[in-house]
Amino acid sequence: MNVLSLIKPILAISVIITCFFLSCDKDYHSVGVDLLTKTSLKTSSFIAPVYTYQKKLNYFQTDGLPLGQLGRIQIPGFGVSKASITSQLRYSGAPVFGNYTQEAEDDNNNPNVIDENEKVTAVYLDIPFFNNLDDADQDGVIDLFDADAKDPESDTDGDGLSDIEESRLNLNPLSDDSDNDGILDLIDTDSSSFEYENNIYEIDSIFGNREATFNIKVYELTYFLSPLDPLQNFERNKQYYSNTDFFEQGFVGSKLCDIPYSLNFDELRFNYKEDDPKTEDIDERNKVQTRLSPRIRVPLDIDFFQNKIIDNEGGDPLSNYENFTRFFKGVVIRADNFSDDLYMLLDINNANIKIEYDYNFNNLNGTLDNTSDDVIEINSKVFSLSFNGVRFNTLNHLDVSGEIDKELQLGQNNIPSKKSYLNGNGYFSTIKLFDKQDSQNELLDDLRKNNWLVNEANLFLYVDQDHYISSNLDIIERLYLFNYSNGSPVIDFTLDNSVNSNQKNRDKYIYGGFLEYDDNDRPYRYKFRITNHVNRLIRKDSTNYTIAISPANGINSIAYKRAQTSGHEFINYPSISILSPLGVVLHGSGGEEIDSSKIELEIFYTEY
Repeated sequence: MNVLSLIKPILAISVIITCFFLSCDKDYHSVGVDLLTKTSLKTSSFIAPVYTYQKKLNYFQTDGLPLGQLGRIQIPGFGVSKASITSQLRYSGAPVFGNYTQEAEDDNNNPNVIDENEKVTAVYLDIPFFNNLDDADQDGVIDLFDADAKDPESDTDGDGLSDIEESRLNLNPLSDDSDNDGILDLIDTDSSSFEYENNIYEIDSIFGNREATFNIKVYELTYFLSPLDPLQNFERNKQYYSNTDFFEQGFVGSKLCDIPYSLNFDELRFNYKEDDPKTEDIDERNKVQTRLSPRIRVPLDIDFFQNKIIDNEGGDPLSNYENFTRFFKGVVIRADNFSDDLYMLLDINNANIKIEYDYNFNNLNGTLDNTSDDVIEINSKVFSLSFNGVRFNTLNHLDVSGEIDKELQLGQNNIPSKKSYLNGNGYFSTIKLFDKQDSQNELLDDLRKNNWLVNEANLFLYVDQDHYISSNLDIIERLYLFNYSNGSPVIDFTLDNSVNSNQKNRDKYIYGGFLEYDDNDRPYRYKFRITNHVNRLIRKDSTNYTIAISPANGINSIAYKRAQTSGHEFINYPSISILSPLGVVLHGSGGEEIDSSKIELEIFYTEY
């Protein structure tokens, strides 16, 4: 057999194998080409219709809120808002005045225990302002006053010493002469008289004219604030609403305070009352013993608290908390006769009434069994009542604009509103995406037939700038969206875990809802990113529920309160939406004319 005869079969087999692999390779590529052709992608955008309906709350729950509202203010487009506070009072620990119980004082068998004869010397109502000491660069100067809040080496007072250096030397970074002795800090060898412990605060949540004067009035409450609801067989907490006004209903007794008042934002400092004889070269009466943050601080009736509290030591009214709340039912705090608008959000959780009193103290001089050297001295103590019981705000809304009433009437008839009025006194709007409320989701059903993947969906709400000619007007800085039927937030709020550690109320910044300004620094619009919500509507046939828009004073809590609408239905309303008097007027969707400032939903999608 020759070599050629052997090679021919081998070559034939090789050709067959090569053809097999080439044919497989050809089939593989042709399938790939078909796949790419069928899945070519197209990205585009769509402006979806949005319909707005004006709503209003008749009243809403105001008990258990983290702050107290007090004051009067007129908000452009809305009328006048007024607020007062009603609260129970609580004491902590056993109400023992002086050093001994009343029972021990009445026991004549112990000669060392005398009648302490407690006498009230002063009573003060203290309600702190919300404040902050934010100091981003930790240089001892709060951001509000810092020349450069990000640079600890900045020199705010321009004295040649950096802020951080002055703080380390216990000098005042806000003054080039810390001790006011006429010698500048840069060359002063002794500034020890400067009290570096003193604080300067930035005060939050005061609206209107901070220099306005007004009358502050405090009354004894004569209505028992039950924590449990008798209509629910005392099995649920009783709810107190914004329209509850026990003052107007006559449930007040003694007037505890009625004085003209103006706000003071300085730190409160109290010196020692006595000089310590052990420190001969220092007079403690010139030294600060106690520092309090800025607050409302007003004197109350001394005789009332002597008779109501101190003289009842050991009696049934103070024997337990339930007896006490029925005996002294609480206080009503009101403010009127304002020289100008002034509305305050106050730190009611840390409010208290302080009763200062003197009492007899038997100084035994270390001889328990010898009474001949006993000396009767006068000592002082303080008894505190906190505001941590049942409390609520009474809120009134006066001189309401006729334009709001017109929009409310449209909303009640399911007619889209031309304007949306939102404010913390119960004005909000509902919106329907894609379709009017009575259209049975016709447009949405058509969109679901498309092969759309939503990449981004943004809801834009435009400010009616005719109401905000002046740039000095207070306006809501953030809005909130929630499910009108149950009060829960839209899914994009829940899924957004973004955090902004540099600014307050800026968490969940991807979801948004912040006020934006135009090139002329005028309020312009709010933007929400609701991509997940829209994607679920189009791709997963989720229910196109009615969304509500309301103010948002802070965004960290999504708790809700019960509220009754003008249509007499009860809804779950966000507590963050009733914590501020501010408002905003937005363009709605009503009217036939085409307007670029109407509310709109812009959808960016990929079609495949």
